Amino acid sequence: MRKITLLTVLLVCAASFLHAGGYQVRLQGQKQTGIGLIGTPFAFGASSIFYNPGSLSFMKENYSFSAGVSGIFSNVVYRAKDSDYTAETESPTGTPFYFYGAAKVLDDLSVGVGVFTPFGSSTKWDYMWNGRNLVQEISLSAIFIQPTVSYKINEKFGLGAGLDIVLGSVDLSKAIANPVDGQFNMQGEATALGFNVGAYYKPTEKINIGIDYRSKVTMKVTDGEAQFTDIPSSLTTYFPATANFDAELPLPANLDFGLSYQVSEKFLLAAELNITFWSVYDSLIIDFEVNNDKLADARSPREYENRVIPRLGGEYKFNEKFTARAGVYFDKTPTNEEYFVPETVSLNQIAFTLGLSYMPVKGLSIDLSYLQLEGLEADKKYTPDNFEGTYKTRAFIPGFGLSYNF
Repeated sequence: MRKITLLTVLLVCAASFLHAGGYQVRLQGQKQTGIGLIGTPFAFGASSIFYNPGSLSFMKENYSFSAGVSGIFSNVVYRAKDSDYTAETESPTGTPFYFYGAAKVLDDLSVGVGVFTPFGSSTKWDYMWNGRNLVQEISLSAIFIQPTVSYKINEKFGLGAGLDIVLGSVDLSKAIANPVDGQFNMQGEATALGFNVGAYYKPTEKINIGIDYRSKVTMKVTDGEAQFTDIPSSLTTYFPATANFDAELPLPANLDFGLSYQVSEKFLLAAELNITFWSVYDSLIIDFEVNNDKLADARSPREYENRVIPRLGGEYKFNEKFTARAGVYFDKTPTNEEYFVPETVSLNQIAFTLGLSYMPVKGLSIDLSYLQLEGLEADKKYTPDNFEGTYKTRAFIPGFGLSYNF
């Protein structure tokens, strides 16, 4: 009987933390989402806590609050190589949210706190699909809490920083291949720390420049619980009903550069480059508390590559009540061609965004956004299990938010 390490089981856990269900999007502000997910060169009030703490000190009012939620409706289609077999995900709707509150404590000093979910969604395949030994269902939740301080050095330049407190959990189910032919479920929780620093510069009345760095966060799962069911009686000694494991799951650092230009009183253009340092995800190590001849620790290469996401967007202010936005960007997959796993299908993506803000009264803004992601069809494979096929993805993400400044 061959040795079973459960390697392919646990790879799913790490990748889901990294990709947030396969879509690396920054749904932490409806205004920013509508303009192509660009936020670094803007001072939109409390939502700057995430996008650029350096611009928080440029908030015009004494108090700023912002809250919102988005709905992720995603779909993945798989077609087997040299076969007519197809499979499609039945993923539940993801609902990432955010809340920010900020205040000026001095004319040049602002403080605030943000609670947001930049990583968190679910993927569900049919339990009997061809890739069931890699994944059947996975659910991820990750909540960031970020207290922030921002200081305006002068009328042109501001600096800011925030501490990220990250709370995460994961729940994964998969089938175990022959000769075991059973079921596996794993659950784990992690807490970690990171930071966010940014700078904001206004060289002229029409030009805004922003830079922001969000650190790598290492999610350490300690004493995660694995459960084995439907195991043949002859193998229950090797696969107990429950087992514990440890793992480290890196969330990559991000470096963002943004520029906005006020073309006219009503029309604004913006561009941004997001650099994601995916290369930190070189390999995954799983450490089971108890090992035996069939259940061993595992180390798997992932060899992700750093990526740059270019973004372009615009905003048009019709009047004092209505402002419209639109944007586009291209996101190239960081995955390695030899280790593509289907729990979070990351393909090269083209994205389109729309946004609309309505101000019924002074200080109150109702913000709507829409993001559409088109994953370009591609042939992919997971070499360790000799699993390959063609994937196509699509996601529709409407969003609703409120902001109030006074």
